[in-house]
Amino acid sequence: MNDAHDGRNDGHGRQRDDEERGTVERLVAAWLEETARHDPAAAETARAGWERGALPDRSAQDLATWVTARVTDTGFSEDEGPYIESPVRITPADKDTVHAWLRARGHTV
Repeated sequence: MNDAHDGRNDGHGRQRDDEERGTVERLVAAWLEETARHDPAAAETARAGWERGALPDRSAQDLATWVTARVTDTGFSEDEGPYIESPVRITPADKDTVHAWLRARGHTV
């Protein structure tokens, strides 16, 4: 996610891009694994798009919805919100990163 027009051309900007990409890769891997258990055909389509570097629109929307629904580190107490059991921890910032990554690739989120 290295846009020339974003003003981030220093080492800090590249480091942030790498961190964002790492977050996206970690969450896409978890999403593809879960999707494969429930809808193997959708997972295969998404995986093929991911490997080509361009998720299909439907897959992008599914990823955006999934990451939103799977936010596990909310900072809420038990009285404020439920604990979500998940093999991967997803913070609100992680969700925002994935949504921004998808938008930067032309997807409506």
